[in-house]
This record gives sequence, C-alpha cells and structure tokens, in this order.
Amino acid sequence: MISGTHRNSLQEQVVYGRPALEALNELARAFGASRIMITSTASLTGPDGLATRLARDLGPLCVGVFSDISAHSPREGVIGGAAEARRTGADLLVAVGGGSVIDATKVMQLALWASIETPAGLGAYRAGPGPDRADVAKLAPGIRMIAVPTTLSAAEFTPFAGVTDVARHSKEGYAHPLLAPRAVVLDPAATVSTPPRLWFSTGMKAVDHAVEQLCNPARSPFADALAEAGLKGLARGLLAVNAAPGDLDARLDCQIGMWLAMAGASSGRGLGASHAIGHTLGGTFGVPHGLTSCVALPAVLRWNEGVNAERQQLVAELLGQPHLSASEAVIFLAHGLGLPTDLAAVGVHPDQFQTIAEHTLHDRGIRSNPRPITGAGDIVEILELAKG
Repeated sequence: MISGTHRNSLQEQVVYGRPALEALNELARAFGASRIMITSTASLTGPDGLATRLARDLGPLCVGVFSDISAHSPREGVIGGAAEARRTGADLLVAVGGGSVIDATKVMQLALWASIETPAGLGAYRAGPGPDRADVAKLAPGIRMIAVPTTLSAAEFTPFAGVTDVARHSKEGYAHPLLAPRAVVLDPAATVSTPPRLWFSTGMKAVDHAVEQLCNPARSPFADALAEAGLKGLARGLLAVNAAPGDLDARLDCQIGMWLAMAGASSGRGLGASHAIGHTLGGTFGVPHGLTSCVALPAVLRWNEGVNAERQQLVAELLGQPHLSASEAVIFLAHGLGLPTDLAAVGVHPDQFQTIAEHTLHDRGIRSNPRPITGAGDIVEILELAKG
C-alpha cells in the first residue's frame, strides 16, 4: 500500500490559450489592482519587445517597467525591482519572461513584505537553517504577482525561487507559500519571439521535472499521473515546434506539458540529483537554465538505472522511444532539438568536478534521488558519465 502527503499550491488561476493582454486586464479587475508594474529583461523591453507592448497596451493601468533582471536572478536585480515598485506605488507585479525574471519577481514580493532594501538584507530570509535566519512564516504578505512566461522553465508554478548571491557565486533558495504567482497566463503567442535554443533548452528542463517525478523512489498518484501526461505532451510539442516554429497549438502543447510536469513536482515529493547538479552548474558555473538538464539528466539516469529500470522504461516509452534506454531517449530528444548533452560542450571540465560535487551535496535534491548519494564521490561518478 502506498502512502504519502500531497501539498496543493496556493495559486488561484492558470489562464491558458488566451491573449496575455486580455487576461491581464481581467485579472487586474478581479484582484482589485490599478497600478501594475511589469518586471522583465532588457531583451523583452526593447522598442518592440513583449513587455514594452504589454505596458503600452495596458495604458494607465501600467505604472512602470523594471527591466534590470539578468540570468540566474542576482540579488541586486531583486532589490532594484522592489525599490522601483515602492517608487511607483505598484499594487500588482507582472513578471514577463523566463525563469530568472519570475524567480526574481517572487523574491521582490518577499523584499517588499519584509521592507528589505539591500542585497545583503535578503540573506536572512534564504532557505535553510542558521542563526542569522529570520522567520519567513511570520511575514505579513502584501503585494502579489502574475506571471506571463515566455519559456518552459515552469518557475511560475512553485512557491520557491532561486536567487544568486553574486558575492558568494552561489544560488540560494527562498520559499513561502504565497511566493507562487497568484495567477499564470499561458499565451503561446507570447513565446513566438523566444530564441529557439532558449525555448528548447527550457523544454528539456520541463522534461527533467517530469522524469525526476516519474523516477522518484516514492509513489504519488497525483504527481505520477500529471508527470506522465506532461512528459508525453512535451515530447510531442517540442518536436512539433521544431518542425513548425509558428505552430501555436504545438507551443500550447509544450506549455501545458510543462504545467502538468511541474504541478506534480510542486506537490512536495522532491526532485533528484539532476536538479541538484543543475542548480550548481547554473548558479555557480553559469551554465544556462535548461542546458543544465540536457547534460545532467542523461548521466543521472544512467547512474540510477540499476535501482529503477522499470520506471526508466516508462520514461523511454513516454518519450516515444521504447527500444532505447531512458538516458538514450533523453539524449535522442535533446540532439533532435539541436542541444548539447555533455559537460564539455557547456564549458565544464573534469578539474571542476570535485568542486561541483562538494557544492551539490548541500542541495536537498540529492536526498530524493532513487539511488542513495552518500558523498561527493558519488556525484563525481555522475559527472564522469556526463563529461563527453
């Protein structure tokens, strides 16, 4: 008999297959908001960028655009965005972009709730034990956010966020049940201008969410069902978008697959070593989001295969490659999308493996890996399988 606990997200709405502008106007009215501030990146706030167009079309409802958010969500961008929200008197944040924008905006909420005004001030609220930690649970939530994602990172579906402490070259976690966006708008038309490599690599991150749920050593009926449907939809949708980039139905298939995969992952069961290694490769070594999954997931599957071969066979079948191993099926999909699958291709080399392994040991993802990880040597073994 299986047993466990499923945790529901406090997210209120997911709007899908509708224009972002239309949905934002409706949500603002429903939430009683009259002063929206958009958060985004420089690439989406140019003269014809998506964030710029939305700000213009929202008219007086939009009181500002903050665009100083870069990859891996540095603390400085979080604090800058919170300061701009105070200056403009915003009563609703709208994150337009990928995982870095969405994670940064999640923590902007926390910075506003706790009146944090410096990058160093965020440190007391990062996840984990320590004598310097403040009690996040005691914060009185205030301003909330909506997410309009342009990638498949799925950051918008969790109450967790990763932000980089640039001074320490380390990615740190933040968590609060209401960090999750109050609503998410999945508009496939909003993704058409996303660079293909970014779209497909974050799609592989979504694949990683589904695979590590399906291979988790604990069974969860809700998460398993969603991960199965999500993985099947992602495999179909990613290949269809690769064949026809303007196919909005295929893009929505990808978005829904990403949503389903992460909905299960956010239920509380945990992820595995691929995500743990990916957090280190991204936050400490600068490997782009998504590419971390392309290189880590196949190696983790190979290392785990002896303890969960049956679950891995299901993964291969859902990816449409029943005659391959799960590791080979992931590599086959990544190569079909023009993505790298080894560490050498993303600039990570064997002399860095021990450092990566020691850093990764502190990530909670290793605790739910199917094959127990007992020390840095195990992680080095995985990295050796991924070195290329």
